[in-house]
Amino acid sequence: MTEPARTDGPLLRIEDLRVSFANPGGPRLFAVNGAGLSVFPGQTLAVVGESGCGKSMTALSVLGLVPRPNGRIDSGRILYNDGRSVRDLRTLDERSMRRIRGGEIAMIFQEPMTSLNPVFTIGEQITEAVRLHQRVGRAEALAISGAALRDVGIPDPERRMRAYPHQFSGGMRQRVMIAMALACEPRLLLADEPTTALDVTIQAQILELLRAIQRDRGMGMILITHALGVVAENADAVCVMYAGRVVEYAEVHELFDHPMHPYTRGLLACIPGVHTRRERLTTIRETVEAPGAFAPLAECPDGACPWWPHTGGGAPDDSRTGPAEGGYGLIEVRPGHWVGVRRESGSEARSVLAPELRHRRDGAIAGPLSID
Repeated sequence: MTEPARTDGPLLRIEDLRVSFANPGGPRLFAVNGAGLSVFPGQTLAVVGESGCGKSMTALSVLGLVPRPNGRIDSGRILYNDGRSVRDLRTLDERSMRRIRGGEIAMIFQEPMTSLNPVFTIGEQITEAVRLHQRVGRAEALAISGAALRDVGIPDPERRMRAYPHQFSGGMRQRVMIAMALACEPRLLLADEPTTALDVTIQAQILELLRAIQRDRGMGMILITHALGVVAENADAVCVMYAGRVVEYAEVHELFDHPMHPYTRGLLACIPGVHTRRERLTTIRETVEAPGAFAPLAECPDGACPWWPHTGGGAPDDSRTGPAEGGYGLIEVRPGHWVGVRRESGSEARSVLAPELRHRRDGAIAGPLSID
């Protein structure tokens, strides 16, 4: 599917995405179950939630990397706006996806040691990506690769390009992954836990590096993380996921100041404080079942109630009806603040497939798309 580009539209828009995996002896299991989000040029969208909530699988779906044959994308649209047209990435063949994957949309994977090939040098791996997506010769590809390593703060890049992954520290390997992802100057970066297992000093350096490159290039970024401190410091907008669905979506300061879904409030309650002593963290069930847990959502429209994947008896809710069918949907309950709700049949509450927030934390509006 191709449609005209909107210069004021999002760089990437995901609508009602559903990804499932085979379950021997039972129904397919949904890792992503109706997720929707959007990201604009120059904007950082943080996707947060516990392990297994569908964050990484959403990112992998964008690049067509859902593990096969057990995994598959069942439905939804992944709309990519390159400034000339808007294409649904799900409809592209593998050859077309290879041109976009790594070139226009790049990804920093979670584990640099398992993502880098141990039998090839760093230089060979970066230049392969450069030559695949740019029409340059070997000498120019080496120059681009060296410049990419220099940009991410690796000293003496000409010599380090001849080294192998095991000869780099964890922080340096992560910088190599960033250099590889950014060497082709992508429009959109998917950063999946880019600072996992790194000490806080290296974390700060890598995040500052990503911010600097983003400012210079106007690149959009989806930042997948568990660290809410990283979100508060780096994100423009926040998407909170649970059980494969988006339960809350808002500007970063709005979310931290006015969390509305009990799951979001439970996540924020787990942030350690210097002056707060706790014997144990509050569990999800305690958060949701606490008196008045859903009180902040009292302003939901008639016919809509806050969504939670368990009934009163604790049985999973296996309803998979989409926003157009009644069932689950994201409703704007405050300006620029959406919450996942379950809509009753016949409800007039209006829901959206994917919220659009052009907010930037510096008060600017996410910039328009440019055509190279």
